[in-house]
Amino acid sequence: MDPTALAYLGAGLGAGLVALGAGIGIGHLAGPAMAGIARQPEATGDIRGTMIIAAALIEGVALFGLVICIILVFK
Repeated sequence: MDPTALAYLGAGLGAGLVALGAGIGIGHLAGPAMAGIARQPEATGDIRGTMIIAAALIEGVALFGLVICIILVFK
C-alpha cells in the first residue's frame, strides 16, 4: 500500500477520533456542571467560569490533535 494513502487514512481516522474525544469530554463536563447549577443556583458564576476554562483546555487538546493530522496529510 502506498505510504501517502496510509497517511491520509491515519489523518482521517485521527481527526475523527479527536472530534469524538472532544465531544465526549465536553459532554462529561457540561452534564455535571448543569446539575450543579440546578442544585445551587447561587454558584452559577463559579461553576460557569470553571466549566469554560476546562472546555477551553479540552478544545486545545483537540486542536493539537487536528494539527498533527494535518501535518500527516502534508508530510
